[in-house]
Amino acid sequence: MSQAARQLFTFDDYVLLEEMSTVRHEFLNGEVWAMAGGSPDHAAIAANVIRLLGNALSGRPCRVHTSDLRVRVARTGLGTYPDATVICGRVEIDPEDGKRQTALNPTLLVEVLSPSTESYDRGEKLGHYKQIDSLREVMLVAHDERRVDLWRRTGRGWTQLSYREDESVRLDSLDCTLSVDDIYFDPLAMI
Repeated sequence: MSQAARQLFTFDDYVLLEEMSTVRHEFLNGEVWAMAGGSPDHAAIAANVIRLLGNALSGRPCRVHTSDLRVRVARTGLGTYPDATVICGRVEIDPEDGKRQTALNPTLLVEVLSPSTESYDRGEKLGHYKQIDSLREVMLVAHDERRVDLWRRTGRGWTQLSYREDESVRLDSLDCTLSVDDIYFDPLAMI
């Protein structure tokens, strides 16, 4: 039995593919994978996080981006779309992206987990993220319980902190705090 040939992409090919595609893809080592769409709860939680971060950072030199912003890990080559990205200061654009739509310098990345991506997001993808020099914190927001795991860069590496309902996530990199209950707030649950 013969194996199907895999097409390998340059990063520039990948950027062109993304421009034409209705589905987002991740890129690594010349390979491209379609990303799964999110559930209504996933999208609502991501929107809550973006709104809370935007409110907390109002008037400061940091900008919150939706999952429309592609981020690339320069050291490993991973190109992906975090659920939320905060960049403080000017955006550093990937010189390999002729379209100038890929950022290299996030301060905070947020991933809202889903059953199909949780192990990847907590494992391999987090390992890639930790290779970004500018990155100070990564928030992993659980899908199956009110829990936020925060990975914070320290002088000796990374530490993990976990927060649950009735607690607040302290983001040292942004000098702000987000309530776990506000992250999971659902106004329709009150109807």
